[in-house]
Amino acid sequence: MKRALPLCLTAALLTGCTQFPELDRTQSATLEAADYPALVPIEPLLARAAATTTDPVQTEGNLNSRLAGLRARANAMRGAVLSDAEKRRLENGRR
Repeated sequence: MKRALPLCLTAALLTGCTQFPELDRTQSATLEAADYPALVPIEPLLARAAATTTDPVQTEGNLNSRLAGLRARANAMRGAVLSDAEKRRLENGRR
């Protein structure tokens, strides 16, 4: 614990020396002159979000079928990449 305090203080002091990028004047004149976005009532947005429902059983079924397909593809990719004839040809060419 006694070693941690000096390390933390050193780290805190070093972060105070960090060079920060210049953020002034990073906005274009067009952006600075633009109006603020219009505020809209939240009730219609919440109503639309509540109206869109997902069926958890159907979603789980879709995900499980996709998972099975991905596992089948992964299993198909396992195994030898080269046939025995290709391996022999490579061995002969290497000598």
